[in-house]
Amino acid sequence: MAQQLEPKPFDPRPFDPQMVLIDLDGTLVDSVPDLAHSVDAMMAALERPAHGEATVRNWVGNGVERLVKRALTGTLEGEPDPAEFDRAYPIFLELYTVHNGEHSRLYPGVQEGLATLQKRGLRLGCVTNKAAQFTEPLLEALGVADAFGIIISGDRLPEKKPSPMPLLHAAKHFGTPPERSLMVGDSISDVKAARAAGFPVVCVSYGYNHGRDIREAVPDAVIDSLAELEDLLASRPA
Repeated sequence: MAQQLEPKPFDPRPFDPQMVLIDLDGTLVDSVPDLAHSVDAMMAALERPAHGEATVRNWVGNGVERLVKRALTGTLEGEPDPAEFDRAYPIFLELYTVHNGEHSRLYPGVQEGLATLQKRGLRLGCVTNKAAQFTEPLLEALGVADAFGIIISGDRLPEKKPSPMPLLHAAKHFGTPPERSLMVGDSISDVKAARAAGFPVVCVSYGYNHGRDIREAVPDAVIDSLAELEDLLASRPA
């Protein structure tokens, strides 16, 4: 069980990680165009009104099952009629399987940021609540799958973020202690997972946090681009 999130003062010392874990949707990739298209096509198949991309953008970040529930109820935490969900969910999965990666794009600075981390010899992982059937094809389509030594999707382990389990699993995989690990994400779920795992956490200012400023979650630092992460890392001898 993840511990309760508590405010943490910013530590001005540079981060010196051996491993960096990076969230997918909202941090590496803007996947909303494909998700919104699939949601609205699902709603059309159910003979219900479309929501539109702007609305769906505030619903992304906790996996596609929760996204479908939000589309059916029009709320962040609502639970639809089970029979309606059982009808809608397979429709969405079929649609998103077809459209995943069509219009999703890496955010500006992602390529540069990943290249910098690789040049420093850091171990890299992608940790997401997205199901593996969508995660790996998306990373492949965008040409960044090979950057990661481990990819942990939302259905790979018994628990997903905000549980610390995926982060600790990656740390064990690479043999890195929590204090020498770093989580980079865009949402309060990423911050909660990092705090519970004992990781420092950096958040991007864009992304999917249900319309709330990520600074409210009190990460250790906030950046506007993954390329800015280099400025927060401890200098290394040449």
